[in-house]
Amino acid sequence: MVELPRKQFFESAGEAERILAEEAARAPAAEAPATPMTGTPVAQAPEKTGRRMLKRAVIAAALLAGAAFAGDFGYRYWTVGRFIESTDDAYVKADYTTVAPKVAGYIKQVLVNDNDVVKSGQVLARIDDRDFQAALSQARADVKAAEAAITNIDAQIALQQSVIQQAKATVDASQASLDFAVSDAARSARLITNGAGTQSRAEQTQSARDQAAAAVERDRAALVAAENKVPVLRTEREQAAAQRDRAAAAAHQAELNLSYTDIVAAVDGTVGARSIRVGQYVTSGTQLMAVVPLHAVYVVANFKETQLTYVRPGQSVEIKVDSFPDIAIKGHVDSVSPASGLEFSLLPPDNATGNFTKIVQRIPVKIVIDDGALSGLLRSGMSVEPEVDTKAAQSEASQASGETEEEFSSHAG
Repeated sequence: MVELPRKQFFESAGEAERILAEEAARAPAAEAPATPMTGTPVAQAPEKTGRRMLKRAVIAAALLAGAAFAGDFGYRYWTVGRFIESTDDAYVKADYTTVAPKVAGYIKQVLVNDNDVVKSGQVLARIDDRDFQAALSQARADVKAAEAAITNIDAQIALQQSVIQQAKATVDASQASLDFAVSDAARSARLITNGAGTQSRAEQTQSARDQAAAAVERDRAALVAAENKVPVLRTEREQAAAQRDRAAAAAHQAELNLSYTDIVAAVDGTVGARSIRVGQYVTSGTQLMAVVPLHAVYVVANFKETQLTYVRPGQSVEIKVDSFPDIAIKGHVDSVSPASGLEFSLLPPDNATGNFTKIVQRIPVKIVIDDGALSGLLRSGMSVEPEVDTKAAQSEASQASGETEEEFSSHAG
């Protein structure tokens, strides 16, 4: 229904009639039903139906995909996931060697740079060796002096043998003189008894006999002294030999000290933490650098104590390194620490006080890397996430538990 305007709002009756005619012409067009040729409602119906079907198909596909994902996730968890123990408190470690000099001195040469790859026995730096050369020369001179002393004593021992032979000959001569003097004195005594000799002659022969006897005793004492000097000389030789050995040991130590002026790498690895400079004075034991064996890195994972129920040495481990997120390497559990990390701290906790808060402890587990995919690329201190497969241990525990229950039931029956 069209509301007709009042005539007082128009200037003339003719204008009002014209407006009424235009309104009447538009009204049938607005109220006429839409046709396929002139309107859109009939054409939009199939389009809306197609959209609804497409939406339903997408929802159904999403539900099917979600169900498949949930099923796959559940299957994986039931068959694999529930047996996996993992932690992100794990790091790459290496048993690096600290390079330190064995002798003190001034650094003459530095032959390596930061992060250089070195081999075992390779010279890394040199200490000024002039003082050590002088010490070695002095030690070698002491050895020669000791050897000369031994040679001198050996000559004295050989000479003493000649002295002994001479003393023996002297004793033999004195003994012969004594024998003659004894015989002469006996003849003089017989002559006096027969009245043919004189008393003076008898006394002379007796005096000669006594002198010959004294000479024999003197020469025998000289022989004993000559013979006893040989052990003394041999003792002196032993002392000289000990002095020579001590001098030889000092010379060997001087040679070692000279060789220690070449600072060498103890293992194959990569140089790190280098603090050595030319002209620097270093003492024995001063840390100069570290050699990290990157070919022998391993993982230390700090598992919660509640995760170690079924963790055993030898179990396979999958390791994900933060620096290489697209690569998973293989390894195995090598050993489990005998105590928690807190027990080895400088000040271990004392829970015997009244204030106690239970905290889950972490136990270090050493994991050896078996896979060489990242050999030489891993660095000590890198963060990793290991996943330990404990399925075998849990299966054994379940079987043992079942057998125990069967035994208990049989005994109870």
